[in-house]
Amino acid sequence: MRQLDNFAAKLKLVAMDVDGVLTNGRVTYDSSGLEYKSFCIKDGLGVKLLQKAGIRVALITGRSSPMVERRAAELGITDVIQGREDKLTALQEMTALVGCTLDETAYMGDDLPDLAAIKSAAHGACPADAVDVVRDCADYITQSDGGQGAVREWAETLLRARGEWQALVESYDL
Repeated sequence: MRQLDNFAAKLKLVAMDVDGVLTNGRVTYDSSGLEYKSFCIKDGLGVKLLQKAGIRVALITGRSSPMVERRAAELGITDVIQGREDKLTALQEMTALVGCTLDETAYMGDDLPDLAAIKSAAHGACPADAVDVVRDCADYITQSDGGQGAVREWAETLLRARGEWQALVESYDL
């Protein structure tokens, strides 16, 4: 396992999958075929805290969904790649777009398509309910399941390792 403290100071990009990370991995359809996903508000604040600390946040998802576009817009995430199962290639494209390297990148995913990206990023993470093979190679496994605060927990962990957590908390305690 790679050490988080050695990496956190140079962190520039946090990228993550959506289904199973920002959501619980369930997709619901109504009788007219409309698709629904639920996002955790606490995860959204975790994203905002990373951004407030100057860390770029990106989404890379295998599915394409207008709900992902909407949630990304609500959170101010402009770096979104949808419809891509080749997560490592997408992550490499994202680092080039952002102007950083994999050594300055953290990635969170939960299933087999995320495996190569988790292994290749300087810091790989997964939610508690990720599949075993992903859990086995992750540097950090949250206590929370995907869509249940895993991103928030991970964000706090990254920000604590950077020494920025307390200042961010104090910015809300006026």
